[in-house]
Amino acid sequence: MGLANLLLIKLKTNLVYKLLICFTIIYTFYVTNNLIYQTHYQEGNITLVGYVTDIAYKENKIDLEIKSKEKIKVSYYTEDRIELKLGDYIQIKGELTKPYDNTVFNLFNYRKYLLSNKIYFILNADEIIKVKDNTNIFYEVKNALYERIDNLKTKEYVKAFILGDNQDLDSNMEVIYQENGITHLLAVSGSHTTFLAAILLIFLKRFKYNHIIISIVLIFYAFLTNFTPSILRAVFLFILNKYSKKKTIILVSCLMLLYNPYYIYNVGFLFSFVICFYLIYFGSLTNNFKNYFVKLLITSLICFVASIPIMINNFYYINIMSPIINVVFVPFVTFIIFPLCLITLIIPCFDNILLLFLNIMEQLSLFFNYFNINLTMSKVNMFIFILYYIIITFVFIKPKYFYILIIMILIHTNIKYFNQNNYLTMIDVGQGDSILLELKNKNILIDTGGNSFSDYNIATNKLIPYFKSLGIKKIDYLILTHGDYDHLGEAINLVNNFKVDKVIFNHGEYNELETELIDVLNNKSINYYQNVKQLNVANNKLYFLNNIEFADENNNSIVLYVVVDGIKMLFMADAGISVEQNIMKKYNLYDIDILKVGHHGSKTSSSKEFINQISPKYSLISVGINNWYGHPHEEVLENLNSSNIYRTDLNGSIKINLDKLKIKTCLS
Repeated sequence: MGLANLLLIKLKTNLVYKLLICFTIIYTFYVTNNLIYQTHYQEGNITLVGYVTDIAYKENKIDLEIKSKEKIKVSYYTEDRIELKLGDYIQIKGELTKPYDNTVFNLFNYRKYLLSNKIYFILNADEIIKVKDNTNIFYEVKNALYERIDNLKTKEYVKAFILGDNQDLDSNMEVIYQENGITHLLAVSGSHTTFLAAILLIFLKRFKYNHIIISIVLIFYAFLTNFTPSILRAVFLFILNKYSKKKTIILVSCLMLLYNPYYIYNVGFLFSFVICFYLIYFGSLTNNFKNYFVKLLITSLICFVASIPIMINNFYYINIMSPIINVVFVPFVTFIIFPLCLITLIIPCFDNILLLFLNIMEQLSLFFNYFNINLTMSKVNMFIFILYYIIITFVFIKPKYFYILIIMILIHTNIKYFNQNNYLTMIDVGQGDSILLELKNKNILIDTGGNSFSDYNIATNKLIPYFKSLGIKKIDYLILTHGDYDHLGEAINLVNNFKVDKVIFNHGEYNELETELIDVLNNKSINYYQNVKQLNVANNKLYFLNNIEFADENNNSIVLYVVVDGIKMLFMADAGISVEQNIMKKYNLYDIDILKVGHHGSKTSSSKEFINQISPKYSLISVGINNWYGHPHEEVLENLNSSNIYRTDLNGSIKINLDKLKIKTCLS
């Protein structure tokens, strides 16, 4: 009878877990797909008060996070440094706006990221007034920690390893760490919590209530690290360590998603829970090995394989050397760097010793970076994402079938070669031009965009990630329509960070920008051409129509006419009305399906006579939001009113399936 009751309780418990999992999945899917959230505010001008919960000082900008009726992200531009501390009570005047969505397909969505932190609005501040200083003891401790760390030579790493604050880390080194697959070691995670708990347990081993005390300390540590999902997961697992780890990890993940379904957009949450789940369920695969480094390699391999779908959908590549690199760095960070960070925080005279080992870590990272084998892999839909995890789970249960996963990865990394569709994407690069033509498995990029007034790197932040998200490994032809910065300003960044086969310039004298680029092309042995009349790419002809040399650089723009499966496209670059008149005299163009409107919609282009003759069905305008040129001009919009107009300032990036003439925009 006792055994029967035990089995009945177990069945009921399993049923409750299954119901909880199903409800969590349905609830998360429904809330995130319908963007449901509760807020106390509306967009517009506002004055509000709140406590400072996070601060980041930049050159002429202060980024704050405040807790008012809800959490608000604040941006304040000022030449004067306002001395604020965590916990200070402030009054802010400014405009409340919704965070922006990504304007390039597949890329990082800032709005969803903030939703994962329960932040629904950004406040662009005009004025900040401190009402009173912090009186919260917990923030006093956190402020004291920051002040202590700021006096260290190694402050950027101590902040990262102890408090999870990596805003001061060198961005170039962060890229190296990411490419090596070891960024997880720089983020506060379960290993940090476990290490801290182990130290406390040594001192409190014989104390009766040691578990309660350590749990309280870990909760406070979670506060210090802004309650990051990975730390919360580790804290809950420690508090509930008397229960089954397998059920606890499911319970904790479900409860966190029920509290905030938008955690699903937090990469740290996904990595932490998915990897922890697979380590708990399949960590026993290491039991057959006694050697520490062999066990570490198997553990690293489990973590790597479990993270593959997440890596694919967020970074669009995997580094197959990552498990081996982690065998070196995990013990180095766990047993040397992290303990030294703690010791240096307590005893600052260890700062130079820590600096020495951090230099070693950086040099090791740079060394291993030369041996990385990165496989570019396109972003996948939810069905393929789930299929990956079905296969991953199966190969962990039956390791002898590991080759199935390898075959899937090999097919995935070469999937672009099997795609015979044709696409055009006008990529939102602000006030500039960049258009990607995918003609079967050949890729043509027309211009790169460029902003001479900003240090923002469009090539590495927009173009290259977008190419990778499509599975594109190289640009076959880079066509630079003319020498203006907003058209070729990112060309050097592009060719330095991505494979480009051939470059085509417009006719006329090379200007300074083009000459600088040519030096880079020569150093990289990349072929470049000028005065091209015609190209044949994937059985499609590209005609270069503007071959008359003008005194004006805009009028020397390459004008490209392309026909793909009967779809007629005309790309006008920045060509003006005089070029349009020459084209009308020389060519009989009519019924254009897709027009790339000249000069961002400036009234110096797109004359009524020209538009009436070519009669475009769809007109695409690449233009920056609230640009100071006033593009596109009303006169041009009026000329184009018989066509369907798409603009990057309103629609974000615009993608057209040329086989079906089906248009998709990044923004509604």
